[in-house]
Amino acid sequence: REDYLRALSAAVGIEMYHNHTLVHDDVMDRADMRRGRETVHQKWDDNTAILSGDTMLLLAYKLISSAGIGRWHEALRLFTNSAIEICEGQQYDVDFEQDTHVTEAEYIEMIRLKTSVLLACALKAGALIADAPEEDCEQLYQFGEKIGLAFQLQDDYLDCYGDPAVFGKQIGGDICCAKKTFMLINAFNRANDAQKAELNRLLNDVDEREEKVAGVLALYDELEIPALCRERMETLYAEARRIFDSLSIDAERKQPLWNYAEKLLNRKK
Repeated sequence: REDYLRALSAAVGIEMYHNHTLVHDDVMDRADMRRGRETVHQKWDDNTAILSGDTMLLLAYKLISSAGIGRWHEALRLFTNSAIEICEGQQYDVDFEQDTHVTEAEYIEMIRLKTSVLLACALKAGALIADAPEEDCEQLYQFGEKIGLAFQLQDDYLDCYGDPAVFGKQIGGDICCAKKTFMLINAFNRANDAQKAELNRLLNDVDEREEKVAGVLALYDELEIPALCRERMETLYAEARRIFDSLSIDAERKQPLWNYAEKLLNRKK
């Protein structure tokens, strides 16, 4: 359909929800910066951030409910289920902080819930509101899941190797928190006993930020973790491309979606 503006309220609602999760995540992570600016709790206080996030969640429901076209009731149910899954993913992320034996498969499932399902929800919700064929709705969801996984792996990568001026926050935040990321999990998987001992020393015994980050990154480089992460991202994008090509939409009309996906792969922030 050409009347995409009628679906704009639902799109804004999903983006509003996304920002709600970021405001609350920043409180939980005690993050000081987001997109190059002070986080809400840092600029004001925790109570303001929590209340602002809660209000954004309610506004998201109000905006999505106001779409009123296509199969918007289904889109609203999808959004609700996705929001529940995202909370589950966040809880896994919190639990992993105390778990010393997180596997790569467990991590991938966590980021699928915490990150991928929202992008998948946005794509499928748009298709539902446009009253697209059910098969295309499901394929768009699967496409979003693959892109979302690659997006989070890119985030892990940029937290280690991004440019702080572009990335919008300090490099090495995950390392300083000993966060179980794709990078750290695979570093331990590939490390020999001496390298594991050094990783543990840096993560647990070193308080000086620059020394900790530099030391862990040196081990990542030695273990070829950056190349492994990029390879996994490229595999996910290849899987997403196969799904994309199977969509029953004219190539010219769907090309902007792939252009957007490529921007995510090549993003620096």
